[in-house]
Amino acid sequence: MSDFLIVIPARYKSKRLPGKPLIDIKGLPMIVRTFNQCKKVVNSSKILVATENKKIFRLCKKNNINVMMTSSKCLTGTDRVAEVAKRIKKNFYINVQGDEPICNPEDIKKIINTAKKYPNAVINGFTEIKDKKIFYSPHIPKIVFRKDGNLIYMSRAPIPSNKNRSLIKAWRQVCIYSFPYKSLKVFSSFKKKTPLEAIEDLELNRFIEIGYQVKMIRMSNKSIAVDTNSDLIKVKKIVK
Repeated sequence: MSDFLIVIPARYKSKRLPGKPLIDIKGLPMIVRTFNQCKKVVNSSKILVATENKKIFRLCKKNNINVMMTSSKCLTGTDRVAEVAKRIKKNFYINVQGDEPICNPEDIKKIINTAKKYPNAVINGFTEIKDKKIFYSPHIPKIVFRKDGNLIYMSRAPIPSNKNRSLIKAWRQVCIYSFPYKSLKVFSSFKKKTPLEAIEDLELNRFIEIGYQVKMIRMSNKSIAVDTNSDLIKVKKIVK
Protein backbone atom coordinates (compact mmCIF):
# COMPACT_ATOMS: atom_id res chain seq x y z
CA MET A 1 0.00 0.00 0.00
CA SER A 2 2.91 2.39 -0.61
CA ASP A 3 1.87 3.42 -4.12
CA PHE A 4 1.53 7.20 -3.92
CA LEU A 5 2.02 10.48 -5.74
CA ILE A 6 3.04 13.91 -4.42
CA VAL A 7 0.72 16.50 -5.98
CA ILE A 8 1.55 20.21 -5.79
CA PRO A 9 -1.57 22.32 -6.51
CA ALA A 10 -0.45 25.62 -8.06
CA ARG A 11 -3.20 28.15 -8.75
CA TYR A 12 -2.35 31.37 -10.60
CA LYS A 13 -5.40 33.37 -9.49
CA SER A 14 -4.55 33.91 -5.84
CA LYS A 15 -6.61 36.76 -4.34
CA ARG A 16 -3.82 38.09 -2.13
CA LEU A 17 -0.80 37.40 -4.38
CA PRO A 18 -1.84 36.93 -8.04
CA GLY A 19 0.59 34.76 -10.00
CA LYS A 20 2.03 33.50 -6.70
CA PRO A 21 3.64 30.25 -7.99
CA LEU A 22 5.71 32.28 -10.50
CA ILE A 23 7.06 34.82 -7.98
CA ASP A 24 10.84 34.91 -8.03
CA ILE A 25 12.56 34.01 -4.76
CA LYS A 26 16.28 34.69 -5.02
CA GLY A 27 16.53 33.54 -8.65
CA LEU A 28 14.02 30.65 -8.60
CA PRO A 29 10.21 30.73 -9.06
CA MET A 30 8.27 29.69 -5.96
CA ILE A 31 6.81 26.57 -7.60
CA VAL A 32 10.30 25.35 -8.58
CA ARG A 33 11.52 25.84 -5.00
CA THR A 34 8.54 23.85 -3.67
CA PHE A 35 9.26 21.07 -6.19
CA ASN A 36 12.94 21.03 -5.18
CA GLN A 37 11.99 20.51 -1.51
CA CYS A 38 9.80 17.53 -2.48
CA LYS A 39 12.62 16.15 -4.66
CA LYS A 40 14.80 15.88 -1.55
CA VAL A 41 12.43 13.13 -0.35
CA VAL A 42 11.28 11.23 -3.47
CA ASN A 43 12.26 10.78 -7.09
CA SER A 44 10.93 13.51 -9.40
CA SER A 45 8.82 10.87 -11.20
CA LYS A 46 6.62 10.70 -8.07
CA ILE A 47 5.93 14.46 -8.09
CA LEU A 48 3.30 16.26 -10.17
CA VAL A 49 2.27 19.93 -10.32
CA ALA A 50 -1.46 20.47 -10.91
CA THR A 51 -2.36 23.90 -12.31
CA GLU A 52 -5.04 25.79 -14.22
CA ASN A 53 -2.56 28.19 -15.81
CA LYS A 54 -0.56 27.86 -19.05
CA LYS A 55 2.32 30.03 -17.79
CA ILE A 56 2.83 27.71 -14.81
CA PHE A 57 2.43 24.70 -17.12
CA ARG A 58 5.13 25.99 -19.50
CA LEU A 59 7.49 26.87 -16.63
CA CYS A 60 7.20 23.33 -15.25
CA LYS A 61 7.84 21.80 -18.66
CA LYS A 62 10.92 24.03 -19.06
CA ASN A 63 12.24 22.78 -15.70
CA ASN A 64 11.48 19.09 -16.39
CA ILE A 65 8.72 19.00 -13.75
CA ASN A 66 5.76 16.68 -14.34
CA VAL A 67 2.68 18.87 -14.71
CA MET A 68 -1.03 18.47 -15.48
CA MET A 69 -3.57 21.07 -16.59
CA THR A 70 -6.64 20.99 -14.36
CA SER A 71 -9.94 22.88 -14.35
CA SER A 72 -10.10 26.57 -13.49
CA LYS A 73 -13.37 25.75 -11.68
CA CYS A 74 -11.78 23.66 -8.90
CA LEU A 75 -13.20 24.88 -5.58
CA THR A 76 -10.00 24.21 -3.62
CA GLY A 77 -6.51 22.77 -3.91
CA THR A 78 -7.86 19.45 -2.63
CA ASP A 79 -10.42 19.41 -5.46
CA ARG A 80 -7.47 19.93 -7.83
CA VAL A 81 -5.70 16.91 -6.30
CA ALA A 82 -8.97 14.97 -6.71
CA GLU A 83 -8.98 15.84 -10.41
CA VAL A 84 -5.48 14.38 -10.71
CA ALA A 85 -6.72 11.24 -8.89
CA LYS A 86 -9.41 10.74 -11.55
CA ARG A 87 -6.67 10.43 -14.19
CA ILE A 88 -3.83 8.83 -12.21
CA LYS A 89 -4.95 6.22 -9.69
CA LYS A 90 -2.79 5.70 -6.59
CA ASN A 91 -3.49 4.38 -3.10
CA PHE A 92 -2.95 7.81 -1.59
CA TYR A 93 -1.86 11.32 -2.60
CA ILE A 94 0.49 13.62 -0.71
CA ASN A 95 -0.60 17.23 -1.15
CA VAL A 96 2.19 19.79 -0.73
CA GLN A 97 0.88 23.31 -1.29
CA GLY A 98 2.56 25.24 -4.12
CA ASP A 99 3.11 28.21 -1.80
CA GLU A 100 5.42 26.26 0.55
CA PRO A 101 8.85 27.02 -1.00
CA ILE A 102 10.78 26.21 2.21
CA CYS A 103 8.67 23.29 3.43
CA ASN A 104 10.71 20.91 5.56
CA PRO A 105 11.61 17.69 3.65
CA GLU A 106 11.58 15.82 6.98
CA ASP A 107 7.91 16.79 7.40
CA ILE A 108 7.10 15.48 3.92
CA LYS A 109 8.92 12.24 4.75
CA LYS A 110 7.03 11.94 8.04
CA ILE A 111 3.61 12.29 6.40
CA ILE A 112 4.52 9.76 3.70
CA ASN A 113 5.63 7.23 6.33
CA THR A 114 2.47 7.85 8.38
CA ALA A 115 0.33 7.42 5.25
CA LYS A 116 2.04 4.10 4.49
CA LYS A 117 1.08 3.00 8.00
CA TYR A 118 -2.49 4.37 7.74
CA PRO A 119 -3.24 4.35 3.98
CA ASN A 120 -6.99 4.81 4.49
CA ALA A 121 -6.69 7.89 6.72
CA VAL A 122 -6.91 11.57 5.81
CA ILE A 123 -3.77 13.01 7.44
CA ASN A 124 -2.54 16.57 8.06
CA GLY A 125 0.31 18.18 9.97
CA PHE A 126 0.38 20.68 12.83
CA THR A 127 2.85 22.55 14.98
CA GLU A 128 2.57 24.59 18.18
CA ILE A 129 1.97 28.36 18.05
CA LYS A 130 4.25 30.42 20.29
CA ASP A 131 3.88 33.79 18.58
CA LYS A 132 0.82 35.95 19.35
CA LYS A 133 0.91 37.48 15.85
CA ILE A 134 0.42 34.02 14.34
CA PHE A 135 -2.33 33.21 16.83
CA TYR A 136 -4.36 36.31 15.90
CA SER A 137 -3.59 36.29 12.16
CA PRO A 138 -6.62 35.48 9.91
CA HIS A 139 -4.18 34.09 7.34
CA ILE A 140 -3.01 31.24 9.60
CA PRO A 141 -5.35 28.23 10.06
CA LYS A 142 -5.55 27.19 13.71
CA ILE A 143 -6.61 23.70 14.77
CA VAL A 144 -8.10 21.94 17.78
CA PHE A 145 -7.93 18.17 18.07
CA ARG A 146 -9.04 15.30 20.28
CA LYS A 147 -6.86 13.39 22.72
CA ASP A 148 -6.44 10.65 20.08
CA GLY A 149 -5.08 13.22 17.60
CA ASN A 150 -8.14 13.47 15.34
CA LEU A 151 -9.17 16.93 14.19
CA ILE A 152 -12.18 18.54 15.88
CA TYR A 153 -12.22 21.84 13.98
CA MET A 154 -10.06 24.25 11.97
CA SER A 155 -10.48 28.03 12.00
CA ARG A 156 -8.88 31.29 10.99
CA ALA A 157 -10.01 32.66 14.35
CA PRO A 158 -7.73 32.41 17.42
CA ILE A 159 -8.72 29.02 18.86
CA PRO A 160 -8.85 27.58 21.48
CA SER A 161 -9.91 30.85 23.07
CA ASN A 162 -10.99 32.13 26.49
CA LYS A 163 -12.68 35.14 28.11
CA ASN A 164 -9.54 37.24 27.73
CA ARG A 165 -8.90 36.00 24.15
CA SER A 166 -5.30 35.34 25.25
CA LEU A 167 -2.85 32.78 23.87
CA ILE A 168 -2.52 29.93 26.36
CA LYS A 169 -1.92 26.87 24.16
CA ALA A 170 -2.59 26.72 20.43
CA TRP A 171 -1.56 24.95 17.24
CA ARG A 172 -1.44 25.86 13.55
CA GLN A 173 -1.81 23.78 10.44
CA VAL A 174 1.23 22.71 8.42
CA CYS A 175 0.06 22.55 4.80
CA ILE A 176 1.10 18.99 3.95
CA TYR A 177 -1.65 16.37 3.66
CA SER A 178 -2.28 12.76 2.70
CA PHE A 179 -5.54 11.78 1.02
CA PRO A 180 -6.62 8.20 0.23
CA TYR A 181 -8.06 7.74 -3.26
CA LYS A 182 -11.60 7.01 -2.00
CA SER A 183 -11.70 10.07 0.26
CA LEU A 184 -10.89 12.34 -2.69
CA LYS A 185 -13.65 10.74 -4.73
CA VAL A 186 -16.21 11.55 -2.00
CA PHE A 187 -14.75 15.02 -1.31
CA SER A 188 -14.91 16.11 -4.96
CA SER A 189 -18.51 14.88 -5.40
CA PHE A 190 -19.65 18.14 -3.73
CA LYS A 191 -20.28 20.86 -6.30
CA LYS A 192 -20.08 23.66 -3.74
CA LYS A 193 -18.29 24.17 -0.45
CA THR A 194 -19.92 22.83 2.70
CA PRO A 195 -21.23 25.51 5.14
CA LEU A 196 -18.33 25.65 7.63
CA GLU A 197 -15.77 25.17 4.87
CA ALA A 198 -17.24 28.18 3.05
CA ILE A 199 -17.31 30.40 6.17
CA GLU A 200 -13.73 29.60 7.22
CA ASP A 201 -12.37 29.07 3.67
CA LEU A 202 -10.61 25.93 4.95
CA GLU A 203 -11.23 22.74 3.02
CA LEU A 204 -10.41 20.21 5.75
CA ASN A 205 -13.64 21.34 7.39
CA ARG A 206 -15.44 19.70 4.47
CA PHE A 207 -14.03 16.32 5.53
CA ILE A 208 -15.22 16.96 9.11
CA GLU A 209 -18.68 18.03 7.93
CA ILE A 210 -19.21 14.96 5.75
CA GLY A 211 -18.16 12.57 8.51
CA TYR A 212 -14.47 11.83 7.88
CA GLN A 213 -11.87 11.71 10.63
CA VAL A 214 -8.69 13.69 9.99
CA LYS A 215 -5.57 12.36 11.69
CA MET A 216 -3.26 15.18 12.86
CA ILE A 217 0.48 14.55 13.27
CA ARG A 218 3.07 16.82 14.86
CA MET A 219 5.58 18.43 12.50
CA SER A 220 8.35 21.04 12.66
CA ASN A 221 7.70 24.79 12.73
CA LYS A 222 10.04 25.46 9.79
CA SER A 223 7.43 25.79 7.03
CA ILE A 224 6.01 29.19 6.03
CA ALA A 225 3.04 29.31 3.67
CA VAL A 226 3.33 32.39 1.45
CA ASP A 227 -0.09 34.06 1.69
CA THR A 228 0.92 37.71 1.92
CA ASN A 229 3.76 40.06 0.98
CA SER A 230 5.06 39.93 4.56
CA ASP A 231 5.27 36.11 4.28
CA LEU A 232 7.23 36.54 1.04
CA ILE A 233 9.69 38.92 2.74
CA LYS A 234 10.22 36.39 5.58
CA VAL A 235 10.87 33.54 3.13
CA LYS A 236 13.31 35.61 1.06
CA LYS A 237 15.31 36.42 4.22
CA ILE A 238 15.44 32.72 5.17
CA VAL A 239 16.51 31.67 1.65
CA LYS A 240 19.19 34.37 1.64
